[in-house]
Amino acid sequence: MRVSLLIRLTLLVALLALGACSRSGKKGDPIETLPVDQVYSLGKEALQNNNLERAARTYERLIARFPFGPYTEQAQLELAYAQYKDHKEEEAYSAINRFIKTYPTHKHIDYAYYLRGLINFNRSNGLLERYISRDETKRDQAFALQSFEDFSELIKRYPDSRFSNDARQRMIYLRNNMAQAEIGVALFYLRQKAYVAAANRAEKIIENYQRTPQAGDALAVLAESYARLGQDKLSTDAKRVLELNYPEHPYLQGKYPPKRKSWKRLIPFTERG
Repeated sequence: MRVSLLIRLTLLVALLALGACSRSGKKGDPIETLPVDQVYSLGKEALQNNNLERAARTYERLIARFPFGPYTEQAQLELAYAQYKDHKEEEAYSAINRFIKTYPTHKHIDYAYYLRGLINFNRSNGLLERYISRDETKRDQAFALQSFEDFSELIKRYPDSRFSNDARQRMIYLRNNMAQAEIGVALFYLRQKAYVAAANRAEKIIENYQRTPQAGDALAVLAESYARLGQDKLSTDAKRVLELNYPEHPYLQGKYPPKRKSWKRLIPFTERG
């Protein structure tokens, strides 16, 4: 009698366990039983098929089941990439930072630095949508600046990396965009007759973005702001520098500053010719 009761209790426990597995969605899931190389292959296949959510889930489970080893290292790197492609920038940035901290000598560490820059570069493109539609004085360029610094670190650490050339091109693009955003702020102040603020912003552009096309615009804003403030000598000096360096600038033909609706919009990096 006791044996029969024990058997029934054992069966009941087994059934409950099976039910729990079924409810958790893990019953029959190969991720839970396959060896590490095959789990990695499943994640890689999902990634190649652009099934990003499935790829990320597979990589996450691989990392949980197999905390160490070359497959785990590669899975962590590809997890960050899958999250980046899935526009989950916060998760991707955290994942890639963990990778860089955990595997500083990994054979693909240069790509990790490059990917970190790409993640913030992607987030910085949100500035394009905000460029005209929001108060220029409240524009946040933190992601653009962080992306610039990420790419800069890649180039400093790994100047011969195959990703360095693209990183340099993106840095030029980011620098020009940040300068253009600053010009937008300066023009906003100029339109609002806040001439001191406009002059200060223009001086900042000249100091920090000397090698950008926007440096000429900054000199024009500076000359105009000083003229409106009655600082004729300072205005003349700024205009003279503009004539020497940008003799074809519209300001010298009385065509600057432009009206708001004619401000040049930024061109996404991926759409450049």
